[in-house]
Amino acid sequence: MTALRVAVADDSVLLREGLVRVLIEAGVDIVGSFGDAESLLGSLTDLAPDLLVLDVRMPPSFRDEGVRAAIRARHLHPGIGILLLSQYVEVAYARELLSDGSGGIGYLLKDRVASLGDVKDAIERIASGGTVLDPEVVSQLLGRQHDPLESLTAREREVLALMAGGRTNAAIADALFIGTGAVEKNVTAIFQKLGLEDSGSDHRRVLAVLAWLQR
Repeated sequence: MTALRVAVADDSVLLREGLVRVLIEAGVDIVGSFGDAESLLGSLTDLAPDLLVLDVRMPPSFRDEGVRAAIRARHLHPGIGILLLSQYVEVAYARELLSDGSGGIGYLLKDRVASLGDVKDAIERIASGGTVLDPEVVSQLLGRQHDPLESLTAREREVLALMAGGRTNAAIADALFIGTGAVEKNVTAIFQKLGLEDSGSDHRRVLAVLAWLQR
């Protein structure tokens, strides 16, 4: 029986090399190992892997490169197996990845994987056309139909409310008795949770305030 051809992409060298070693011991043929998603995509045609194991957040922005790369890989090579192995659930792209219903897809959370043997088992199921999803991934896929403002923390809501009042970051810091750096971190988190990417044309602060006022 021909060994399963697998390519791995994860910016963590330790995790990437650990996965490679375990999968080789399991009889898998590792055809490529990468620290970013673009390098993996650029080598797909030459490597011709049967299955990809990718982290979700990788260079350069550490947001959703892995899952977007998985979607592109499926478009370029229909039927290629995908295992997303991450600390994060990227709901919108995960839905898109799963939407064709063709199977051969997995999404596991790193901190809930009991052993690397679990990864091996997941790969075998995915290679057979199965779908392997962590229960937390399923929960978020089914439950993220609500207002995205609900995902904000209490502090982020306070910051956004003050933003809606026209306060600058410095004024928000004074009002909440925190540093401007902490305010900036909360503002960045608000933009990310509301899906407000820096497009260069839209004013994300205004869009965030509009979302708050329309709640």
